[in-house]
Amino acid sequence: MTHVRDPEMVVRPRSVERLVVGQATSDGAGVKLTRVLTQPLQRRLDPFLMLDAFRSDDPGDYLAGFPDHPHRGFETVTYMIAGRMRHRDSAGHEGLLENGGVQWMSAARGLIHSEMPEQEDGLMEGFQLWVNLPARDKMGEPWYRDFAAREIPVFTTASGATVRVIAGESHGVAGAVTREATEPLYLDVELPPGARFTQSLPAGHNAFAYVYRGEIRIGETAVPRQRMAILAGAPEADGVVVEAGGEPARFLLIAGRPLGEPIAQYGPFVMNTQEEIYAAVNDFREGRLGATRP
Repeated sequence: MTHVRDPEMVVRPRSVERLVVGQATSDGAGVKLTRVLTQPLQRRLDPFLMLDAFRSDDPGDYLAGFPDHPHRGFETVTYMIAGRMRHRDSAGHEGLLENGGVQWMSAARGLIHSEMPEQEDGLMEGFQLWVNLPARDKMGEPWYRDFAAREIPVFTTASGATVRVIAGESHGVAGAVTREATEPLYLDVELPPGARFTQSLPAGHNAFAYVYRGEIRIGETAVPRQRMAILAGAPEADGVVVEAGGEPARFLLIAGRPLGEPIAQYGPFVMNTQEEIYAAVNDFREGRLGATRP
């Protein structure tokens, strides 16, 4: 673990534009989850398309998993806090996500994959984020990589914040993944009571925080557990300052450069035009999107 001494300088911190309550839903073969970033927020939080949070120690909520399903036109980032999930896809990739691990998959022109729990009891907790691809990359080659927990850079600040850098850069520590087009920042930050964490953010990037332990404060706004705080995008702002209250807190901080392109979505296909969506559906129905596994 790396120790950093100096906080990132934030002179004009962002405020909270609004708080969002996630929607309880199910996906896959009936897995119960909370959809935090929903479709109506896609333009506001471009390049991010969706954030799902799942947490249950009831096997009935997750054992059915996510059997074979297609994707085209975007990337999925699956972050496991607890539990084990097996990934297989039509491009021949296979991997096991375990505690603290991350799977980053670019569906690009298309593949079919499954995500199935490899446990019969115990806690299953994690997140899946969808990141849009620019038009020029939507029909590119699919890409996939698993990162074990030990491969995710971790550092602590002088105030005691523990930060896992999944993507982007924080306090001079580079994350496991970089992306040129969207420049995503994906941090998992753990704060002891009363601790403060600062993070610089480019003025033009969209950003949000999701609290999943305790409560944090951003400026004058308290952000309780299971709330997403959309950060205001004032042009003069240079970052965000987050403080924990009287109990430990843990939250995701996610930001990225907007693509500013049209978004056309039909379920697991995200393209730029309806014509491209029709083509994706036809390719899937006719077996061209990704050969199913035997």
